[in-house]
Amino acid sequence: MNKYDTVEISVEDKVATITLNRPDVRNAFNETTIADLAMAFDEVGREEQIRAIVLAAKGPAFCAGADLNWMKKMAGYSREENEADALRLADMLCTIYFSPKPVVAKVQGDCYAGGMGLVAVCDIVVASEGMNFCLSEVKLGLIPATISPYVIKAMGEQASRRYFLTAERFDAREAKRLGLAHEVVPAEALDATVDGIVKALVNNSPNAVREAKKLVRDIARLPIDDMLLADTARRIAHIRASAEGREGVASFLQKRKPAWLS
Repeated sequence: MNKYDTVEISVEDKVATITLNRPDVRNAFNETTIADLAMAFDEVGREEQIRAIVLAAKGPAFCAGADLNWMKKMAGYSREENEADALRLADMLCTIYFSPKPVVAKVQGDCYAGGMGLVAVCDIVVASEGMNFCLSEVKLGLIPATISPYVIKAMGEQASRRYFLTAERFDAREAKRLGLAHEVVPAEALDATVDGIVKALVNNSPNAVREAKKLVRDIARLPIDDMLLADTARRIAHIRASAEGREGVASFLQKRKPAWLS
């Protein structure tokens, strides 16, 4: 694996952990962090032996959003420079969202502004009790534009309407109620909970997990019509005929472990 300035990558038992490593600034991101995350997820996504990715962070906060020094620099940008800068953030979020590997967010501390975008692009979110979320952009005269497609998908339109406009903090329990977080656990149980989810992911067919992730992304909010019925029929026919599909059914009938667990 390549080495990066602001994130760390470790690999163990077919799982890659990408860790935000700027605890002194509450893991706020700047142009370097954005580039590092995009490249790290692209690199890990291409590794065939990796079955799942965990996005974690060092220190008491998960991510405070934008770095203050980066914001000062942006204040002097032209409109064109600001658009190019924002597009790099949008591209990074898109890279994580479209990763072929399942991504689990391990949220150990507060997560604000753009940091919520990082959480929302992950497939599964596990948060620690006592941490808070906040879409704080409007307090600074800004809007959460680049993260909005993912946050709205995760929280829904009505909840997004409230928290985009008020910049109120809400805790992990509320995040779970809204659909942003899947699990909320005591801090001491965070690692074990994430490990259990990752183990379940690793035990499944890599190809089926990849295609199931794509299925949700493609099918969500589509009308149930003849085109959708035909599309889903094609998808299951394709996966049944795939090597892992045949192996999975054969191993089940023969009461043995599938080849991907060997």
